[in-house]
Amino acid sequence: MKEMFTEAKLENLDEVIAFVDGELEATICNPKIQMQIDIAVEEIFVNIAHYAYTPKIGDATIRVQILSDPPGVDITFIDSGVPYDPLAKEDPDTTLSAEERQIGGLGIFMVKKSMDDVKYEYKDGHNILTINKGFS
Repeated sequence: MKEMFTEAKLENLDEVIAFVDGELEATICNPKIQMQIDIAVEEIFVNIAHYAYTPKIGDATIRVQILSDPPGVDITFIDSGVPYDPLAKEDPDTTLSAEERQIGGLGIFMVKKSMDDVKYEYKDGHNILTINKGFS
């Protein structure tokens, strides 16, 4: 498992994606799956940067664990910001037009749909969100 510590601010998004991609490039992850993972990583990190510590800036930890059986990856995001379970929010009604839908929730909905598993826990003062994606 590899780990990265960074300030949770938008300016660090490219560095976070590069860290994740660097770990994925040594695997059998195909480009389509890597793109799905990158979109999920972006959504989650941007949410941490925007909401976890507002109006201050705090830290985030990103952990990447490559799995071998079956091949895949777990990516964990840890912050000590405001406790927030993004999975507790009801999924948006995508049958409604954009004007009729409530604001928010579409990004985590996309993460839940594109990843194989998404888990959240609040433990020891930390938000811990883990996404899992298989490589096949």
